Amino acid sequence: MPRLSSKLDSDKKLVRLGAAIRARRKELGVSQEELAIDCGVERSNMGKIERGENNLSILNLVRIAEALNANAADILADASL
Repeated sequence: MPRLSSKLDSDKKLVRLGAAIRARRKELGVSQEELAIDCGVERSNMGKIERGENNLSILNLVRIAEALNANAADILADASL
């Protein structure tokens, strides 16, 4: 089975997930850099996640959600996944 990347994500699940993360971050008034620091992800990688260019791990999704005062299920629901 090929590794899922943004190139293989024809129904844009990664883009929707990234948009949900970005919307929640902006709602809280947190910069991308602050969020990256809070969850231990490189800032450039956070940008790629928010643009749907990176397939993040479950662990990173949980870390991002926690930094956004949410849980992974909330973020996935916001992305309609």
